Parts: sequence; structure tokens; C-alpha cells
Amino acid sequence: MNSGDCLLWVLYASLLALSPTVLVAIPALPIRWKRSLGFLLTVAFCLLLIVVGIHALASPALHASIPGPLTDLAWQFTLDPLSGFFLLVLGSVGFAASLHAIGYFHHGSQSKLKQVLLPYPVFVTAMVWVLLAANAYTFLVAWELMALSSTFLILVEGQDQRRQQAAYLYLLIAHIGALALFVAFALLSHGDLISNGNFQRMAQLSDSPIVANAVFGLTLLGFGAKLGLLPLHAWLPEAHPAAPSPVSALMSGAMLPIAVYGLLRIDWQILPAGAVWWGPLWLGLGLCSALFAVLYSALQTDMKRLLAYSSMENMGLILIALGLSRIFAEQNLWPLAALALIAGLFQVLNHAFFKSLLFLGSGSVLHATGTLEMSHLGGLIRSMPQTAFLVLIGIFALAGLPPLNGFASEWLLLQAFLLAPSLPSGMLRAILPLAAAGVVLVTAVAAFAIVKFYGIAFLGRARSAVAKQEAGIWERASMAFLALFCVLLGVFPGRVVDSLSHITALLLHGSQIAPQSALALTPISAQRASYLPGVFLLGIALSIAVVFVLVWWRFGRSLRRAPVWSCGFAADYSAQTQDSPTGFSQPLLRIFGVSLSTLRNRQGGEKTLPVQIPDPFWKGFYLPWGRVTLWIAGGISRLQHGRITSYLLYSFLTLIVLLVFFR
Repeated sequence: MNSGDCLLWVLYASLLALSPTVLVAIPALPIRWKRSLGFLLTVAFCLLLIVVGIHALASPALHASIPGPLTDLAWQFTLDPLSGFFLLVLGSVGFAASLHAIGYFHHGSQSKLKQVLLPYPVFVTAMVWVLLAANAYTFLVAWELMALSSTFLILVEGQDQRRQQAAYLYLLIAHIGALALFVAFALLSHGDLISNGNFQRMAQLSDSPIVANAVFGLTLLGFGAKLGLLPLHAWLPEAHPAAPSPVSALMSGAMLPIAVYGLLRIDWQILPAGAVWWGPLWLGLGLCSALFAVLYSALQTDMKRLLAYSSMENMGLILIALGLSRIFAEQNLWPLAALALIAGLFQVLNHAFFKSLLFLGSGSVLHATGTLEMSHLGGLIRSMPQTAFLVLIGIFALAGLPPLNGFASEWLLLQAFLLAPSLPSGMLRAILPLAAAGVVLVTAVAAFAIVKFYGIAFLGRARSAVAKQEAGIWERASMAFLALFCVLLGVFPGRVVDSLSHITALLLHGSQIAPQSALALTPISAQRASYLPGVFLLGIALSIAVVFVLVWWRFGRSLRRAPVWSCGFAADYSAQTQDSPTGFSQPLLRIFGVSLSTLRNRQGGEKTLPVQIPDPFWKGFYLPWGRVTLWIAGGISRLQHGRITSYLLYSFLTLIVLLVFFR
């Protein structure tokens, strides 16, 4: 593909990708054709994004402009290694999610298909335009379109009160973030978004430390709201369970990383060299968010709520890596900054694959059983063996087990932390080991949570009606694609690191780490540390082979089938006596002292003990702000008294203010 044509191909294809919105309006077309053609067009578009993204990683920047609604207001686009990488992430997740959607919505009605096919391609296209935007106008319009289309997708499964509240909360927090980004762009452009709205022009104008610090805070608020960082995280565990699983995979695997892209594009490329506290703030906020999220992830009983908190935890780890990179960059330790940045970007890629895989697997479980409540599941490995195997690969990847991809990025991050003694600041040398210990704690609790996810739902005996059949071919194909790359990215991490070095060269004044071999990872030097995933893979394969041969040799000729081990109970024990999701988390609750709100009711002579684990930020943050908002709204409502003379006075005073301050 010609380098100069890549950007134009993507822009033209993004318009063609909106064609499924037209298919739903053709009454003569059978519903199965509408569904298949609609999602297959998105699949083809996502394949193009993958190809263009890979090509752009090692290519110079490309620029394009399309005339806008006003003479001086144009749609401006740029494709460079940074946007190319995130296009690759979006294309990979979108490809799998769209394949899965063909099977997921197989039994959907005509009205439900309309609800999906209208906003779904708009959502994907809006994310593409955010990544390619080269000015504030294009970025903000695409950002708003991304928020609105995903809000409609949250309501696809129904419009009951729970889903409406989830969609409203998501839209509210999204617009808080959008408002912060609008103010940030206004500051960067010196109040002239039309003439100075281009990102390159903003980089030339952003010379004031006061403006830079203000923009940094506003972008942290705006993109942090989309990332789900504390305290603007409340939408994540509400929106994900409400949305269809392919949409959840897109939101977690593609939309959240777009906020990471925004931080890198604005705070790293447009702003000048920042204050020394920017990196520590990113690192501290990321660590607090990751610790909070991973703990609450381990306490959930709903599969998608658990994965939603896990997504927040992964975004925290990524922000930790970016903060660490910024700390090294402020001290002019550019190779170490490149290492930490590569660790963060690698985590973005890994999260996209294994988290999307787990969300799609949860969707298949929901289709087969009708529930995502782990206390009602169990034994799915026998009724859905292929789904269970594919989900297990995602479990191993998220848990950070070698040789899968999750281990490689977390190992790189810890290697960057181990280089903290190179820093000249004694305070940073003292603090960073504590942060590294926090990262280790996060990864350990994440492994605990995801073992619970798989063990309760897929192992043991069924606690209620089990799945009668395996997931459909489209669903399994999408999960197999993601599982395959969880393995490949883990076995060949050197190739990934070499590709990501093009981004560090763009953002860190040409800094890169040493070229890597295909089968080994040596971030600094082989004498200091190296990782050989092939050795792990060979060792695991040999261990499994030896155990299999020994078991077959010893017991193969006297094989017998027996019920699942019942922990010492009689063979006719109830499946409900198995460890429950809440019971599995009890050791963690006792260690960290998380309070439970336990309600006791007597019904029919029996005591029921429903357990609730409330988010403390609802009571400590959201409710106080809600009361303040209602108080302000009540005061403003007094201005609406129905007298036309007063309204004319308001208009006159507003006009005077505009003429005085905004001439």
C-alpha cells in the first residue's frame, strides 16, 4: 500500500463503514442478511485498520484535510506511528467484537437489530476519527459522537431502570470530561479554536507554564473520566453489565485506550516540557486507581462487573507506566523513559486482547445460561469445553503468567522500576520501590480475582441449569482470534517492543531501547535481565507431556469416571454447598478490612443474607456533589419566574458581557 494513500483509504472506508445504518432501512432485505452484512462490513473495515495501523508504525506522518461547514473550519487528519498503533488496537478489537456480534445478535428482533446497527458503526467510525484528528474541532466532534453512540449501545439489551441509570451516568461523566477537554483546547489555542485549533499550531503556542499546568489538569480530568480513574470511575461497573458483550469488549479494549492516546497526544506531544510533579501525579493516581479497582474486582459476583473493575485496574497500571516514563524523562534518562513507555503501550495492546476475549466469553456464557451471576453458574467446562479453553487462555494472560502476553508487559514495567536507583532524586529513589511493591500487590490480587472468575463459573458442579450447547461458530471464531494473539504476543514480545520503539522515538526525542531478538527480551542488557518466553513454553509443554504420560501409564488402563470432588461431602450433596463467589473472597475481605453492608430478612421462616459491597465513592463523593448541584439548580430556578421584562434584561446584560470580554 502506498504510504500517501493510507490515510485517504481509512477516511473513505470510515464513510463506507457507516453503510450498515442504511441497511436497516431496506424492508425487502431479510433480517439475517441485514445482520450478517452489517457486521461483516465492519469486520472488513477493521481489517483495513489493522493493515494501515501496522504500516503506519514505521512510516512518516501523513496529513489530510477535508473542507468543513465554515471556510476556516476544516476536518484535519494525521496518521503517524502513535495513531497507527491505536488504530491497530481498535481494528483488532473491532474485528473480534464484530465477528462475535453476528452470533450474539442471531436471535435478535428487527427492532433490536436497528438499535444495534444504527449506532454500532458510528461508534467504530467515531473512534477512528478521534485517533486521526489533527485539530481540536475534529477531535471534539468525534469525541462527542463516540460518547453518544456508545450511550445508545448501552441501551440495546433493554431500557429498564437499571440500564437507563447506567446510560445516564455514563453520559454525564463523559460530558464532564468533554467539557474539561473543550476548556483545555481553548487554553491551548489562546481562545481561538478556528485559527489556532491545529495541534501543530497549539504546540507552537503553548509556552506558558501556568497554561501548561492548567491544561495538564484539565486533560487529566477529561481523559481520566474516560479511563475510569478515581474518582470518576462509577460508570464502568454500571455500563459494562448493561451493554451487550461485543459492545463491552469494544468499550474496554478500544475506547478506554483511546483516552491513553489522548494523554500521549496532548500532554506529551503538544504541551512543552512539564512540571516535575506531572509524572509522580500520574503514577500516584494510577496506583490508587489500580489498588482500589483490583480489590473491588475480587469482591464482585457478576462476571462483567468483575471485568469492568479489572479494566479500571489495567488502566491504572498503564498510567503508572506513563508516570514512570515521565519521571525518567524529566531527569533526562531517556532510555529508561523509553522502557517505561513501551511497558505502558505493551500493556495497552495486551489489555485489548485478553480483556476483549474475557468480555466476549462472558457474552457466550450469558447466551448459553441466561445469567452472569457466578453464584448461579458452575461446571461450564463440561457443557462449553471450547469456550472454557479459550477463556482459560485469557485468564492466564490477565493473571500475568508466562509465556502469555500479560506477563511480558508487566515484566517490562517491573524492570523499569528496578532502574529507579539511576534517578538523582533521593525522594524518588525512596518512593518508587514502594510503588513497585504496590504494582506487585495489584498483579497478585488480579490473579486472585480472575482465578475466582474462572473457578466459580467454569469448574465444580452446576449450581443451576447448565448450558445445553456450545457457543456458536462466530462467537468461538472471534474468541479464537484473540486467544491466538494472546499467545503470539507473549511468545514473540521482541517484535512488539521493536515496533513500539517507533512511538518512543516520536514522543521522546528519538529515544529507543536496543533492538530485540524474536525469541528474547533484553530491555537493558543480557547481563542485567532477560526473558526467554520460548524456554517457558518448552518447559510447560514438557511438564504437561511428562505428567500426561505418567498418569496414563499408571491409571490409563483402569480409568473410571466419578463425580467432581465434593470436599469430603457425600456424593448427593447440594451444588449450593460449593464455595460461593463471596465466600471465595472472604480471606481478602478479612485482610483488607473492606466493610460489607449485610441485610437480613426473614421470608417463609428462612433467613436470607443478601450481601452488598457498596462503592464508598458514592457516599463520600457523588452524593455530596449531587446535593451541591441540586442546591445550585434550585437557586438558578428562581430566575425562571415568567416575567418577559426580566428575560429581556438577562439577554441585554449577557450581550454587554459578550461585547466587553469577547470582541
